[in-house]
Amino acid sequence: MADIKPNLKFVKQIISAGGCSLKKCYQCATCAVVCKLSPDDKPFPRKEMINAQWGLKDKLVSDPDIWLCHQCSDCTAYCPRGAKPGEVIGAIRKLSIAHYAFPKFLAMMVGQIKYLPLLIAFPVLVLLAVLAATGHLNIPPGEIVFGHFLPHTHIDAIFIPVAMFATLVFAGGVIRFWKSLQTQCNGKCEKGGLIPSPSSIIPVILEILAHSRFNKCEVNKGRALAHIGVLYGFIGLAITTALAVFYLYILGQHSPYPQLSPLKIIGNVSGIMLLIGITLMVINRFKVKVKASIGSYFDWLFIGVIYVVVLSGLLAEITRLANIAILAYPIYFIHLVSVFFLFFYAPYSKLAHVVYRTIALVYAKQIQR
Repeated sequence: MADIKPNLKFVKQIISAGGCSLKKCYQCATCAVVCKLSPDDKPFPRKEMINAQWGLKDKLVSDPDIWLCHQCSDCTAYCPRGAKPGEVIGAIRKLSIAHYAFPKFLAMMVGQIKYLPLLIAFPVLVLLAVLAATGHLNIPPGEIVFGHFLPHTHIDAIFIPVAMFATLVFAGGVIRFWKSLQTQCNGKCEKGGLIPSPSSIIPVILEILAHSRFNKCEVNKGRALAHIGVLYGFIGLAITTALAVFYLYILGQHSPYPQLSPLKIIGNVSGIMLLIGITLMVINRFKVKVKASIGSYFDWLFIGVIYVVVLSGLLAEITRLANIAILAYPIYFIHLVSVFFLFFYAPYSKLAHVVYRTIALVYAKQIQR
């Protein structure tokens, strides 16, 4: 018989992270049967539920199946005991993100609402310190130009280190995650380690862009459209940022740019797409809350930050065009704080799903899972 050592501390962490219904599971396997994403070989989430009940942390954080699960909530809706497997797997994903991220205290803070004021205070104080040091705490007179309030050189000095920090944290987490995945290979990994190949990476990228797995959800059908709006909204805003860098550093053109310029059109369309996507996500959560769940604080923190980022960006533009300086500059400041918050804490938040799920999908494709 296998030597199993229950980790009651980890069980309690799963319960407090949103898997409070964990103990109701009695291993009937309904969840694995109804899930359209679960493979025939060692299907999920049945095995994850038993591992979670025993608190087998090492097995769970190195389990690619917690990421192959897209939380359709079909399993939750049909569970005869109300064990909510989808919510339990979601809680395990949250703890897995924290396991691979560093420093650990930031992951712990992002996951608990009591630390939210401190998390917000950090970017606020950083931006206020930069404004004070450069003499830009006042509202500039004349035409509203956000570059007069906080020049692009100062913005770059703030946000480039933020992006580098997030990238390094993600890189470290991905390396550790990929190594741990290979402990689950069961002889399918090459000697010297599994190396991702284009034949695995390209199909996964195409699958993500098409959101084909989300389309297999039954109870939560609306998730596919909502997630597509959010995904392509982010992609469009990334393109907008790249264009802004091109305009500024290659063409030497400073903002504000004409409303009909490609940069403004792509940026505004993407912002509206992101707003629609996140709103559909909220509507869908309440629509299926009886059968599934409206989500945990971890989910709603991400949703809330996206709302602040998008609305503050759009309102900053509207108030600038309306020449209402007393509103435009404070709203722009809120926008900068929210963007800082989104990217600095990305490796510890729900946004990390994009990275870890992609890695798990590539691994699954590589070993033909």
